[in-house]
Amino acid sequence: MTVHTGEKLFVCSVCGKRFLRSSNLAAHSRIHSGERPYKCHVCHKAFNLSSTLNTHMTVHTGEKPFECSVCGKRFTTSSYLAVHSRVHSGERPYRCQVCDKVFSQFRYLNTHMTVHTGEKPFECSVCGKRFSTSADLTVHSRVHSGDRPYKCHVCDKAFSQSSTLNTHMTVHTGEKPYKCSLCDKSFRTSVQLQTHKSHTQQ
Repeated sequence: MTVHTGEKLFVCSVCGKRFLRSSNLAAHSRIHSGERPYKCHVCHKAFNLSSTLNTHMTVHTGEKPFECSVCGKRFTTSSYLAVHSRVHSGERPYRCQVCDKVFSQFRYLNTHMTVHTGEKPFECSVCGKRFSTSADLTVHSRVHSGDRPYKCHVCDKAFSQSSTLNTHMTVHTGEKPYKCSLCDKSFRTSVQLQTHKSHTQQ
């Protein structure tokens, strides 16, 4: 009857959190015990919930049962679909309490907060330079490794950043996306536009 009354009789002895069902308490208790009884038979990774194991199995099966009703893109979990749907809806539910900037994902908000805190938790193991995001550290690490994973499919030239590849592609396409607000000229890169503006305004 506790399900109908809403009364939460099952209490965690470690943190005091309360639950409607004993099964929910049992699942929660594994957070404290570290127990992971649900094991993947393919890669032997273990999980504390059967539902998490089921989600993990889509890595091996390639199954993507959740489809976007707008663009048809498919996802392994309903939560990934929910995040994706904000691309179409424009919803940004995560708001910075400092500057009121809003974000579509919680992780983007967390990354943004380093702007205010100045925190740079990601350190390069080679030179000690620090970064606010793991993505920035990954890009920087290619300075040391020489890794250039972004390859042009036209001329096979390779780049360390996707943005540099995108700029390079305009060599082949002839596209000039940066337009001068002072005249009719257009440029392949933002640097070319800024150089043009500085000369025009002298």
